[in-house]
Amino acid sequence: MSRSIVRQSKFRHVFGQAVKTDQSYDDIRVSKVTWDSSFCAVNPKFLAVIVESSGGGAFLVLHLSKVGRVDKNYPLVVGHSGPVLDIDWCPHNDNIVASCSEDTTAMVWQIPDHTPSRPISEPIVVLEGHSKRVGIIKWHPTARNILLTAGGDNLIIIWNVGTGEPLMTMDDHPDLIYNVSWNYNGSLFCTTCKDRRLRVCDPRKNEVVAERLSPHEGIRPMRAIFTKEGNIFTTGFTRMSQRELGLWDPTNFEEPIALLELDTSNGVLLPFYDPDTNIVYLSGKGDSSIRYFEITEEPPYVHYISTFSSKEPQRGMGFMPKRGVDVSKCEIARLYKLHERKCEPIMMTVPRKSDLFQDDLYPDTAGPEPALEPEEWMDGRDADPILVSMRDGYVPPKSRELKVAKKNVLDTRPATRRSMSVIDGSSLPPQLLEKLVEEIQNLKATVLSQEKRICDLENKLSKYTNGTV
Repeated sequence: MSRSIVRQSKFRHVFGQAVKTDQSYDDIRVSKVTWDSSFCAVNPKFLAVIVESSGGGAFLVLHLSKVGRVDKNYPLVVGHSGPVLDIDWCPHNDNIVASCSEDTTAMVWQIPDHTPSRPISEPIVVLEGHSKRVGIIKWHPTARNILLTAGGDNLIIIWNVGTGEPLMTMDDHPDLIYNVSWNYNGSLFCTTCKDRRLRVCDPRKNEVVAERLSPHEGIRPMRAIFTKEGNIFTTGFTRMSQRELGLWDPTNFEEPIALLELDTSNGVLLPFYDPDTNIVYLSGKGDSSIRYFEITEEPPYVHYISTFSSKEPQRGMGFMPKRGVDVSKCEIARLYKLHERKCEPIMMTVPRKSDLFQDDLYPDTAGPEPALEPEEWMDGRDADPILVSMRDGYVPPKSRELKVAKKNVLDTRPATRRSMSVIDGSSLPPQLLEKLVEEIQNLKATVLSQEKRICDLENKLSKYTNGTV
């Protein structure tokens, strides 16, 4: 007697649900630039979308609570002289966002908690090192201030945003780089390239430690991401232009762990991975559906769960970090789907009857504290993300955190000037030296008091604009 055996998984019944119409973000002119990035980035505080803009590149930043119609005169983040191609929120500060553009630069911006009254045009730092357009930008998952950019000049540059200086440059790619993904602790990253090779790179040794030619036989663009266990999940095309996904062990690239054909379509599949649940969400540009799969250690290793379908095709997609989901509704993921003129949140939920906190759905997740300083990471140290509990939900810190982050981003920039003045001052008379030191201390005290005043005023303004007063 035979009986069917159903795979046991707490995520078998995950379903997607779009929010009500009045909870979407309407009248957003999503960018029409031809580049296969997600055009959208989101964190527990803000939603950022690359938009159409005359006279240069721009992106829109909204508080998550600012749902409904977006005013056509809403202040944008402007500063790039060419179209913006990619944006990424800092995982260690919810008010810091990085952008890159066709103008060959990357920029890092500080977003205030209150709604700005005019466009934000002054970045904290401008990163100039590429000779062609910069299409990929990625923050390091565990080290403070480490940022990766990849450009049309086939270079990957890793920056210390605190000093605005490049730490290293990799020139191992002979053709256009399609995507870059850090592993869980940021010790390695993987890349896909137009030369049809999947590479695993060790940035601190400045070398490619593993590579595989044609993980997918088609010539169309591939995507690759690291899983928490250190395997690599890829999406690409077969020789017959069917979309395909694969799972690979980077220590043995000979044979895939799993290879699965999906359908025939032109859109590149963008993977969004949740390391806490080991679920990957696949969103194709031009598709009107989101497929999701669970990656496990049992065959067939990549298990299809379900598909969320809607009528409208998507122009891009944003993926909320686990800190931003609603644990009271058993929400395990939230995606932000870009339409032609709006952004629609989609909640992925596990159906449960109990209102209590579900420990099995919410293991401790990566928090906002960096595990390493830039110098420690450069010296060869590795550390997993510092985890936080989701039991009481996550409350984003208020803007008083910004002062620390602001100093952290800026304080090392004038360091060279200070050290020069000390060297020059070795021959000064002691009285003059004391006078200079005293004047510097007085100026520092004045600056600190003014920063505190600015921070207090921003907090007040934030309370008024958010309607809490």
